[in-house]
Amino acid sequence: MEKFYLTTPIYYVNDVPHIGHAYTTILADVIKRYKQLRGFRVFFLTGTDEHGQKIERSAAKQGLTPKQLSDAMVEHFQKLWATLRIEYDAFIRTTDDIHVRGVQKIFSRVMEKGDIYLGDYSGHYCISCENFIPDSVEETPEGKRTCPDCGRPTDNRVGEKCYFFRLSAYGDRLLKFFEENPEFVTPRSRMNEVVSFVKMGLRDLSVTRSTVKWGVPVPGDPGQTVYVWFDALSNYITAIDFLDEGERFREFWPADLHIMAKDILKYHAVYWPAFLMAAGLPLPRKELIHGWWLKDERKMSKSSGNVLDPHILLKHFSPDAIRYFLMREASIGADGNFSHEGFINRVNTDLTNDWANLVSRTTGMIEKYFANSFQGGGLYTEKEKEIAAGYRRLEKAVLELFDQYQFNRGLEMIFEYVNRLNRYIVETQPWNLAKDEANRPHLAGVLKTLCRAIASVNTLLSPILTDTSATVRLIFASPDPGLGWKELPEEFSIGQGTQLFPRVDSKAFFAEAEASPTRAAAATSAKGATMQETRIPDANIPPQAAAAAPSAESHAVSQAGTAATEGLIEITDFRKVQMIVAKVLAAEKVEKADKLLKLQVDTGSDTRTLVAGIALYYKPEELVGRRIIIVKNLKPAKLRGILSQGMILAASDADNRPYIPILPEETPIGAILK
Repeated sequence: MEKFYLTTPIYYVNDVPHIGHAYTTILADVIKRYKQLRGFRVFFLTGTDEHGQKIERSAAKQGLTPKQLSDAMVEHFQKLWATLRIEYDAFIRTTDDIHVRGVQKIFSRVMEKGDIYLGDYSGHYCISCENFIPDSVEETPEGKRTCPDCGRPTDNRVGEKCYFFRLSAYGDRLLKFFEENPEFVTPRSRMNEVVSFVKMGLRDLSVTRSTVKWGVPVPGDPGQTVYVWFDALSNYITAIDFLDEGERFREFWPADLHIMAKDILKYHAVYWPAFLMAAGLPLPRKELIHGWWLKDERKMSKSSGNVLDPHILLKHFSPDAIRYFLMREASIGADGNFSHEGFINRVNTDLTNDWANLVSRTTGMIEKYFANSFQGGGLYTEKEKEIAAGYRRLEKAVLELFDQYQFNRGLEMIFEYVNRLNRYIVETQPWNLAKDEANRPHLAGVLKTLCRAIASVNTLLSPILTDTSATVRLIFASPDPGLGWKELPEEFSIGQGTQLFPRVDSKAFFAEAEASPTRAAAATSAKGATMQETRIPDANIPPQAAAAAPSAESHAVSQAGTAATEGLIEITDFRKVQMIVAKVLAAEKVEKADKLLKLQVDTGSDTRTLVAGIALYYKPEELVGRRIIIVKNLKPAKLRGILSQGMILAASDADNRPYIPILPEETPIGAILK
């Protein structure tokens, strides 16, 4: 069995964990579970960084020792990780004895080689980043410098005797390694940053402090403590028995994947490889660099007061909902944006409306028509065979994306298939099949196909939806957690269905989160289905209201003089809207717009382009050849540079999910709705 060793950075204990910490750790946990699904023997490490001047000062302000402060913060991290279903294999603390002695071992090895030497340092120091600031950075009028990493003003100039690492001697070796291992840093743009940094020239690095007491003592010179980054980075080997260079170290090193945010790339991609080269140790195979999580498009920070506490989300949502949102919304390398409105809409749409509803509808029909137990064989048509074939194609594509850690794209494809299953229910109409006993074998075939498809999709979702996937396996009598189409037997029973993702009260959630819902979020509280505009307008174009055809009763009411009642219109108002039947000739996704499709449609009198916000629910190939209803006389509008000459009509549920009406094939193109 092939091994796979992955790590998160160890988190600094100067504050409680926030959504950024949660994202990195959930990402690592998802990768661990996915690799296990693929048959790897996985070791997953996380932990805490507890040394340095910042911790000394924070503890003193609170009347605590640094260790007492660290112990309290570690408890916060470990409790949150347990709640979020993080299954790490080891949790390393830089105050652990095995780590302290391991750091001293690697420090001594590099010193004995001659790559660490004693010298004097004078310069400005950033306590927040635990780093000296070069003299090349311009001084402020107050005689300080601004740290290029965190943007805070430094302390005044300090000087001390300390040990230096000969980083300057490793520039060429690092560049050669990068050339031979171009995928060492992912995404490629981050690799380019690292190469550029090294090519600008490397200066020797101060790796001890004489003014900081809270740290690992330098071997043979206890008046010095090891620089926090040399100390912290060493956790990746000290946690796997580097001290004794035992079986676990020999089995798992080098690491297969270091995961981190972009702000600590330099330390991991330049300093850490150089330290390992100096110590004569293999270098890690890959470093996966993700962006920051923004809050309403702004970087989260304590100073701006917009740091998001995961515990607030956990009061209203399951751990699976949080795991899903973070994996679905962020792509590796790019910043992710968290808004409360986006979060609740994503969860209610994908998980509640699509996935949970699919499971609930299927189990409900099996209970109603078969008392939860299938006896005898089913009848299968080409539609059922295509559902199975579609899953096999899906799994192949999703595994390729997950192998590249593109979980957001893989999840998008999975939920396109889930939507296909929901449409399959509408197309086959099991409730109508159930009316005729002669159709019972086909009804069984439809519902068994749904069971097999749900059990199969459930496996792909299992690294993300940990609790939910276990529940679904129990319901559908599918204990096998492996990949592939689940060939459930012809005769089997299912368990009692349950609501996997209950709808969350948005008002209670927003009140707790101290955020006001936007107009779009507020609209999700509306009950029932209404006609909606699926074109997404530019910010300066007001949404156009679509209208449904009036009944004879409403016509009579309007003629009776009650049209002034709020919400009612005159028949003349309705006649202004030209709604016709059009045929979709071609469809494609709009580049860099996840929600938009570009359609070419035949209206019977011309061919025109429409842009519709339905890409999350309909594949382009599913629409080609289909008859749809459009508003023909809507004023054209440019969307993402494309002139949209009309609007698709669709029904929407309480969460603004579109449902495009199915028209008979014989409906004439250009037919007018009236």
